[in-house]
Amino acid sequence: MKRNLSEHCHLFFLTLSNPTRLGILEQLRKGPKNVTQLSQTLDQNQSMISHNLKSLVRCRFVSIEKRWKERIYSLNRETMEPLFKIIDDHVENYCPQRGRCPR
Repeated sequence: MKRNLSEHCHLFFLTLSNPTRLGILEQLRKGPKNVTQLSQTLDQNQSMISHNLKSLVRCRFVSIEKRWKERIYSLNRETMEPLFKIIDDHVENYCPQRGRCPR
């Protein structure tokens, strides 16, 4: 059964709507990191980071490279960088409060 566009969009943005996941993506924009590095940078426990990485990996927003016993996570730049650019452009050009829109 083929899903319609609204279902795809919902699942796509649902994955991105989590503040921890957005923090992970923001950190991975700076370069590849392991769970410990992400945990320290985001000041969250490793299990929370690992749990959120699973969703990002499953949706292929993030990839994993295994180095010996360590797993290194990297941003899927092909997909995510254009998305971040669209968001930055939108905020710059259309958000009078620069992204601090009322809820």
